[in-house]
Amino acid sequence: MTLATEQVRMKAFKKGLDSEDGRRRREETVLQIRKNKKEDKLAKRRAANRTNIGQTAQASTHEASSTATSTDSSIETEKKMCSINDLPQLASIIRNSVSPTDDSLLDAVRSVRRMLSVESNPPVVEVINSAVLPHLCQFLMCTDAPFLQFEAAWALTNVASTQHTGDVVEAGAIEKLVLCLRSPDANVREQAGWCIGNIAGDSADFRNLCLQAGALEPLLLNVQQPDNRSLLGNIVWTISNLCRGKPQPELTSIAPAIPALHFLLHQESDDITEDMVVDVCWAISYICDGENDRIQAVLDANVLPRLMELIARGRTCLITPIVRIFGNFVSGNEAQTQAVIDAGILSVVKELLNHGRKNIRKETCWLLSNIAAGTHDQISRLLSESSVLKKVVNMAQTAEWEVRKEAIWVVSNIFTGGTDNQVQLMAEYRGIPAMCSVLDMEDSGMVMVALEALEKVLEIGEKYERAYVHSIDECDGIDKLEKLQEHSNDAIYEKTIDLIETYFGRDDVEDENLAPEVDGDQFTFGIPSKQLFTDQSPSKSAMGDCSNAQMQPTPFNFGTDFGSFHSGL
Repeated sequence: MTLATEQVRMKAFKKGLDSEDGRRRREETVLQIRKNKKEDKLAKRRAANRTNIGQTAQASTHEASSTATSTDSSIETEKKMCSINDLPQLASIIRNSVSPTDDSLLDAVRSVRRMLSVESNPPVVEVINSAVLPHLCQFLMCTDAPFLQFEAAWALTNVASTQHTGDVVEAGAIEKLVLCLRSPDANVREQAGWCIGNIAGDSADFRNLCLQAGALEPLLLNVQQPDNRSLLGNIVWTISNLCRGKPQPELTSIAPAIPALHFLLHQESDDITEDMVVDVCWAISYICDGENDRIQAVLDANVLPRLMELIARGRTCLITPIVRIFGNFVSGNEAQTQAVIDAGILSVVKELLNHGRKNIRKETCWLLSNIAAGTHDQISRLLSESSVLKKVVNMAQTAEWEVRKEAIWVVSNIFTGGTDNQVQLMAEYRGIPAMCSVLDMEDSGMVMVALEALEKVLEIGEKYERAYVHSIDECDGIDKLEKLQEHSNDAIYEKTIDLIETYFGRDDVEDENLAPEVDGDQFTFGIPSKQLFTDQSPSKSAMGDCSNAQMQPTPFNFGTDFGSFHSGL
């Protein structure tokens, strides 16, 4: 598995919003579907099979001259034999062929396949314009000519690996490729499966066409009885592509793959390569991405213990899809989230948060944010991992934006969904500065997330007489709130005003009655003394002889009853 392959795989995910439980799921649109993956696989295929093809042809007495003892000599032979100038003649042979066992037909198809197999700038458009694709599809049905089937399938695979996948579909390839998956020839089965994988990986529509044509069942048969490691690897990759994409395939159409994936996941045979296990994990992640019934279908297969074993190996190519699987699981209902916690996920997240790969840190924070959106008991389990929470709080302030955003959600979810004690504990972990650091961001959605978290913090602070207002002031939160009064987003503006008036404005309210006035040689706070006190006996003036008067304060209260005082003038 190359780095480029892994990076492309990481782009192939999306989560939607589960409004029922309030858990966040991703919302992404994938416009380019693993073309790099296809090109990488094809490049490996070309390099690995130039010599192999020579051997195959030599066995059939059709291509002994192209057999080479080294890759370099094989490349040189192909360059001599495959020229774009020969395409019109080759296309004519293919279009006008009479017998599928004709040697000249096999040579023509092989030559076209070689043109399409060059490392860069293959003449795909020229081949399509030569009108040979429908004929190549028809050759897939020539069960008495397996070499012709194989070469035709390979040529179609290379075309399907480009942006011209639709031309292969329009030529009628899918149904015929599905039939080839049951061929007695392992090379034909493998190449047909590979081509279906490229078609399914191009778009959800093409994927659905492959599923509707019944591709999954014969693919699973090849998993049960693989002829060789190469075949099994390509078949597993194709099954993975049939499970992925948005809109998602119906669960009923891909659920039969789950037992096979469980079987492959638990194999320790030398025939099961790490790349295969990675593809299996990605397939599982695609299946459980979505509603709770999809998650439960995978959980029922009892894959959690094995996934924990695999993630402990520390291999990045395995960690990436497995963290995605766990993240999908905890985006489900409370019981599904609890299953992941019980499996021991919190024991490994600290290492994941410190992983060198940014995307793994981001995915881990996303996973934790969904646990933080769970029950109070689940939040308690998370809060018990003090080193994890301290790391998350730090990431919520200093990490790269993609990681930081997910870390912010962890802190916010605990503040807004936790008990009073959990909110106070999160504050002890310095969650307040983390939320205040969000207030001056340009992302309105995240600003609102922080405001809602701070609202809960202030509510708990007032209830238990905690100095959270002072904590917010210390990290410039009040200044940031004042600036948010000018925010263009109405919801942010209204929330900010509400917070300021409720929790910050009480000591600063200016009442006209509080302005001091001069009465003779004394100052009063704007209210005549006869209003401040009720004199039950006659008196000459408000400040006259009051020794015998019964003075009672009115309900008006300054907090401290200063009364009036002499100016000393």
